[in-house]
Amino acid sequence: MRPLFTAAIKCLRLMMFVSMLWTPGLSPACRADPVSCRLWVQPQLPGLSMNGDFVIGGIFSIHYYMRSEQNSYTRQPLQPQCSGRSLRFARAMEFTIHEINNRTDLLPGITLGYQIHDSCSAVPMAVKVAFQFANGMEPFYNDTDSCSKSAAAAVPALVGESASTPSISMARILGLLGIPQVSNYATCACLSDKRQYPTFFRTVPSDHHQAAALARMVRHFGWTWIGAVRSDSDYGNNGMASFLKAAQEEGICVEYSESYYRTQPRSKLERVANVIRRSTARVIVAFVASGDMRFLLEELARQPPPPLQWIGSETWIIEPEFLRFNMCAGAIGFGVPRSVIPGLREFLLDLSPTQALKSPLLTEFWESSFSCSLKGSSEGARECDGSEDIRALQNPYTDTSQLRITNMVYKATYAIAHAIHGVICNDTQCDKSAKFTPWQV
Repeated sequence: MRPLFTAAIKCLRLMMFVSMLWTPGLSPACRADPVSCRLWVQPQLPGLSMNGDFVIGGIFSIHYYMRSEQNSYTRQPLQPQCSGRSLRFARAMEFTIHEINNRTDLLPGITLGYQIHDSCSAVPMAVKVAFQFANGMEPFYNDTDSCSKSAAAAVPALVGESASTPSISMARILGLLGIPQVSNYATCACLSDKRQYPTFFRTVPSDHHQAAALARMVRHFGWTWIGAVRSDSDYGNNGMASFLKAAQEEGICVEYSESYYRTQPRSKLERVANVIRRSTARVIVAFVASGDMRFLLEELARQPPPPLQWIGSETWIIEPEFLRFNMCAGAIGFGVPRSVIPGLREFLLDLSPTQALKSPLLTEFWESSFSCSLKGSSEGARECDGSEDIRALQNPYTDTSQLRITNMVYKATYAIAHAIHGVICNDTQCDKSAKFTPWQV
């Protein structure tokens, strides 16, 4: 065992030395001999991007399902394959940056750019993008004359991620490098810990407040015997823990508390559904992500239980798609208020086939929406003939009647713009050549 231990120590020292050479801003790397490095893997290209004097990062669950791959540990992991699509958050950030660039009172004379990535609502993708935001996407690095390039992050700040678990993974990395992260929808109370997540911010309230409000609402209606289900994730586990503590203080008794996650075996979901069917509690508090809630309701619909009173957390209680489940009739909960963003609907609908071809994400959206193929893209489908009318579509992308979380993206982007303004601008003008580090933002 002794030789193995010694070898492990040597390996650890070597890894620490290599990490010092790669870590932005460390002076030992600056004083070392010239170093030339090459990326081992292909960078994750942004789904939407635009150059500017200062480029803001963005990461959202544009695709919200990732196909699991079994890693062999004998080769590099395969590129994640994603499905599902939700473009509106990403395009809302685009719209906000264009709006800021057209203003004369905020960052005058400065053009903001953006790099918006897809996390697939998965930790591996979010972590990869976090490192890219810190290091950039250049395939080669040559430390020949100065360390100015390595000392600056690729972005001064970023908007996202929307979910709590990917946000936690990113915040641990970005916090070490001092890069601000402003989430539009990560509500886990755990992210309020500034010792662990010093550069994490958000434009949506913590679940600590929602959990207390849900417990008070349940007590207000006199429901003292309830069931509880949650997503088996940072969001669900932390949110339900806060709720159960508040419920105990309110004198509420909990018959059961079950958890599951959509990637777990179906047998786990069936077991949770059977617990609900057999229970005597007719009121259920569901601290569940919308994707998990969809699976649960579909499973319950196979053998409907007696009428239930659902109490929902903010992720699913405001989703119109759940109205198709009769058992959700009368469900109550708290949600982010509706908002109006002037000009956003026109921006979303001002999309032509030519514009769509400039981005793989927009091309995918156009082709799947109209069941046709844009020239030069995919094969096998009929070619789009120009008669497609995006204004005739009725889907989540075009529905701007409930701009709830979208408004949180809008606010997060503006928060970063105002922070940059405070660093590089005075009362009369802004310095586009200003050099600053992300922690100053």
